[in-house]
Amino acid sequence: MNPPLAERSMDPSVKKPGTKSWLKRAGLVAALAAIGWTPFMSRGDNAPAPARGARPAVRATLVEVAREDVPDLLPGVGTVQALASVTVKSRIDGQLESVGYREGQDVKAGQVLARLDARALSAQLGQVQAQKARDAAQLANARVDLERYRGLIKEDATTQQTLDTQRALVRQLEAALQSDAAAVEYARVQLGYTTIRAPISGRVGARLVDPGNMVHAADAGGLVVINQIDPISVVFTLPDSAVAAINQALDGHRKLPVRAYSRDGSQLLAQGELVLINNQIDTASGTVQLKARFANAGHALWPGQYVNVRLQIGLFAGAATVPASVIQRGQQGTFAYVIGADGKAQMRPVEVRRIQDGKAIVAKGLEPGETVVADGQYKVSPGVAVVAAGAASAAGAAK
Repeated sequence: MNPPLAERSMDPSVKKPGTKSWLKRAGLVAALAAIGWTPFMSRGDNAPAPARGARPAVRATLVEVAREDVPDLLPGVGTVQALASVTVKSRIDGQLESVGYREGQDVKAGQVLARLDARALSAQLGQVQAQKARDAAQLANARVDLERYRGLIKEDATTQQTLDTQRALVRQLEAALQSDAAAVEYARVQLGYTTIRAPISGRVGARLVDPGNMVHAADAGGLVVINQIDPISVVFTLPDSAVAAINQALDGHRKLPVRAYSRDGSQLLAQGELVLINNQIDTASGTVQLKARFANAGHALWPGQYVNVRLQIGLFAGAATVPASVIQRGQQGTFAYVIGADGKAQMRPVEVRRIQDGKAIVAKGLEPGETVVADGQYKVSPGVAVVAAGAASAAGAAK
């Protein structure tokens, strides 16, 4: 029989469940709280309290305003064109016997490109030459008879009518001989057309007609196309507002330098000079067309290629320059953050003359040697201390 409940609670031999486990957990929590609070207490006791209202310095990329001579460039986009392009055609009808070039070959003016069948024209030349010889013999005989009649007329051995008739015959034969000479020259020219020569120096393209085919003077395609690519030209456009500046720069017939860059603008391909400013502005696009000529010995430029063009119309001598990222735009216009002698930023309005090739040419507001913020302006405000990001990183690495 079990003892009563009151008796069981008073019995020391009966253990209360969970007592030791609860004590262990309470001790562990107390120990952890003591360990975690110790470093905070020590750090709070040793660290000085920050000054009330102080603003920490910010890091930014700093550069100095430079002084340099900068070319005054007008940017444009253009297309490379052959300086001269000729479609070589036959001037007579005939069968193409042979070609004297390889596709893609550079040829010189006067070089034989093709030959046509010349047998018929050679025979025609021989025929007119024989006609000329016959008429020359008749003329010689008529002249002898004329001299004979002149002697006879003095002796009254012939009539004046006979003398006049002979004189007319001589003149007729002289005219026939002149006609024969012209016919011989014409036949010789026609025979010369059977040999087709390069009219200009340049590079030939793909062969358009193979030997053995009949060619005609009326053929539209021709035999081959020759493009002159050394030198070569670039046609480009600029806004019509630049016409006055270009004409002023051309005053005195000066040569204006032109540079051609790759499409992405990363590589300079060639340097040349301006040779044409068109005499009319395109009213539809508001642009003017210009042409520049380039020496192209290395064939860096190729017909049909798109290029970026820079036309130099002058020079900004001793200009103050900064990276384009220095210039900021606000409600009051363009400005830059200048770092004063106390290391704090100042907002200063600036007047930019031009931004080209990632560089800003400053007309007013900045002086060479001053320090400005080039990157990290979003963290800068007037009166805030600014340190160079690179210098701060280096100092941290040294520690």
